[in-house]
Amino acid sequence: MRDGSKTRAKIVTEALRLFADKGVAGTSIRDIAGAVGVAEAALYRHFASKDALSRSLFLDGYARLAADILAADQAHPRFDAKIMRIVEVFCELFDEDRALFTFLLLSQHTHLAEVPDEIDRNVVEAVRSIFAGAMQRKDIPQRDADLLTAMALGIVAQPAIFTIYGRLQGPLRNRAPDMAKAILALMG
Repeated sequence: MRDGSKTRAKIVTEALRLFADKGVAGTSIRDIAGAVGVAEAALYRHFASKDALSRSLFLDGYARLAADILAADQAHPRFDAKIMRIVEVFCELFDEDRALFTFLLLSQHTHLAEVPDEIDRNVVEAVRSIFAGAMQRKDIPQRDADLLTAMALGIVAQPAIFTIYGRLQGPLRNRAPDMAKAILALMG
């Protein structure tokens, strides 16, 4: 990596950590620059503003999660195996990159309107497409795909939120089988 690439990577890492800990509004450019060990001006060489940095981190992280969900869908022919693997994808992201997962959760209301509708860049569209495909194949009964998507994402998000705030302990992946069972029960 060139030095600029290393600096950008450090900015991303530290900004995610700070945004997850303090929120975007509670984090200043000075905070990020201090954590990276560079002058504030160095951040502006990589991102036009704190908002541009936040938007970029959200869109990139959200697209990465959508792509991982679609890969899990493609990897398993059976619907129950797909659901288990997709729940594991969420849990692995939470356990391995809690700052990114937390940031995505906390920033969704700010940035969801900016997410493209393409399924490979949009978590909601990726999950919805999996449910719609399962209904089309008659793997699950016909239902409102948007409502199923909202409820299934809630089954995954709420335990993550409880873990973030200390209500649940331990790795989220330990709860993946229970969350997958809940989603499958929801499907009927």
